[in-house]
Amino acid sequence: MKRNIYLRTIPIAEALSRVKAVLDRKALLGVERIGSDRAAGRITAEPVIARYSSPTFHSAAMDGIAVRAADTFMAREGSPVRLTPEKDFVFVNTGHPLPSAFDAVVMIENVVMDGEYASIEAPVSPFTHVRRIGEDIVATEMVLPRHRRISPYDIGALLSCGAFEIPVYERVRMRVIPTGDEVLDFTARPVPGPGQVVESNSMLLAALADEWDMTCLRVPPVPDDPQALADALEEGLDSDAHIVVMVAGSSAGSKDFTKATIAKFGEVLVHGVAAMPGKPSLLGVARGKLVVGAPGYPVSSVVCFERLLYPLACWLTRSEPKTRQTIAATLARSVPSRIGMTDFLRLSIGQVGSSYVALPLSRGAGSISSMTKAQAVAQLPPEAEGLESGAVVTAELLVDAGDLARTLVCVGSHDNTLDILADMLMRRDPAMRLASSHVGSMGGLIALKNGSAMLAGSHLFDPDTRDFNFPFLAKYLPGLDVLVVNLAIREQGLIVAPGNPKGITGVADLAREGVRYINRQRGAGTRILFDHHLTEAGLTPDRISGYEREEHTHMAVAVNVKTGSADCGLGVYAAARALGLDFVPLARERYDLVIPEALRDDPKIEAVIDVIAGESFKEQVQALGGYGTAWSGRVMRPGMGLPEA
Repeated sequence: MKRNIYLRTIPIAEALSRVKAVLDRKALLGVERIGSDRAAGRITAEPVIARYSSPTFHSAAMDGIAVRAADTFMAREGSPVRLTPEKDFVFVNTGHPLPSAFDAVVMIENVVMDGEYASIEAPVSPFTHVRRIGEDIVATEMVLPRHRRISPYDIGALLSCGAFEIPVYERVRMRVIPTGDEVLDFTARPVPGPGQVVESNSMLLAALADEWDMTCLRVPPVPDDPQALADALEEGLDSDAHIVVMVAGSSAGSKDFTKATIAKFGEVLVHGVAAMPGKPSLLGVARGKLVVGAPGYPVSSVVCFERLLYPLACWLTRSEPKTRQTIAATLARSVPSRIGMTDFLRLSIGQVGSSYVALPLSRGAGSISSMTKAQAVAQLPPEAEGLESGAVVTAELLVDAGDLARTLVCVGSHDNTLDILADMLMRRDPAMRLASSHVGSMGGLIALKNGSAMLAGSHLFDPDTRDFNFPFLAKYLPGLDVLVVNLAIREQGLIVAPGNPKGITGVADLAREGVRYINRQRGAGTRILFDHHLTEAGLTPDRISGYEREEHTHMAVAVNVKTGSADCGLGVYAAARALGLDFVPLARERYDLVIPEALRDDPKIEAVIDVIAGESFKEQVQALGGYGTAWSGRVMRPGMGLPEA
């Protein structure tokens, strides 16, 4: 079957310019008059002129007495001027019209009453404490210029000067068409089978549109049928939508029909931008409307929206795109990049000392969880070949900057109990967020050494001393004073399919023909443990089929076994239990949190220690299965090894 071909990916800026050169925004986006009381967020299409002055009369700016300034000129301390009511003064309150016979106000604090007479000891000049006619706004002057986004503060000014209705550009109306034979309509609450996914991109994009003050209509998914897709697009072009978005089908596969569908009704201006994720994005114009082909992978789709569709929607309404706050953040680990592509890197960020540390999240275009976990996004320029650990990046914040001060940066080994810890920290007042990066125990120690983490999860076993973590701390963190607190004692073993169809009883069985293993990444404590047991069994890595295949979490290892892509992997019992898999016990080990002593008094660290020493945490950990909590929250010392089983 014929496939699409990317002739040339182009920079995002060039893609936007191509559309702007062809699309007639004046013809596409109309102007409407709306009440000023509901105009916040809208864009003025013409200058707004004041009908009335504000204030429309001279008014008192203070509580006091209205006087003729000339009558006060002789007042001196010790030689007051005595004023007669009605003839020489009248009482006024703030905002009251100034009686026509008077031209100044004396504050009530400076008035001494003698019966009905008023005495003052200081003169006032004309229009003292008086708001003059038009002091704020003068009738016929411009209150707001054209192409101004109306703020809540502007509403008061518009109403006070009589601009009760104003001309604004229409809200951008968008129509989203999800496509694909494999997608299931979420409105039916479906249960996906093999090869099926619940369609979610359309509502993700609709929520973004709402955030951008656009309106969005989502239609039910359309199958990968050229005629059905053409009918859906034509219906969108005939609707009142200014922008029609087709989700998925924009790549280069044999069933990617979006490009051909757009070409049937108009012109494809862009097919492929120099961005990762987001490369397959399509931009076209049909019947005077903007048509967007958004990639099917969620992160790619969001990049398409944020970097292409949103700037074009702002251009239609003659407004400037909203900008995000930026900070300088230090990468906790190295990241690769592709030459010639702008790489959008999602980050989890926390504050360590006086600096911000960024943990790169999953790079997959389909990794929707990376968007949930991200607190910022950084752009790696096209000329970059990647960035090393310790590099400083400019990060666009996706959250309020105050959230970062309440974020704990945890780098190191993965463990399921970290999710319990994260949840319990969020229950506290104030809530604290745990941002964790699973780079293995050794990676965590290196992060502590580099000052790019507040704590590290570690379960490194030393066969010579039969102790955990401390031999490695002495070797890799000499001179760094640390606090080691036990999180839990856990059971590691071989995760196998239900019923253990391969009959695996120990590490030696992994060398048998037909047994496929899934390993953990280099530097992971679980991998070090596995290598130790290989040595004890007299085996070398080359004897293990799949030794080179790596995953970064216990749950990922379990998923490989669950789906049949591996027969076995080393992991914690809780991961096997969670997915209904069988488990062959191999070893008990101590999982500790390593914390720089300099941070011991940090409120976030105090909260961590308080949580893991609590009974509620211990109960939830024990409920996972395969964990012991006898030492949870206890400060560890060298040579302690393990508690008795």
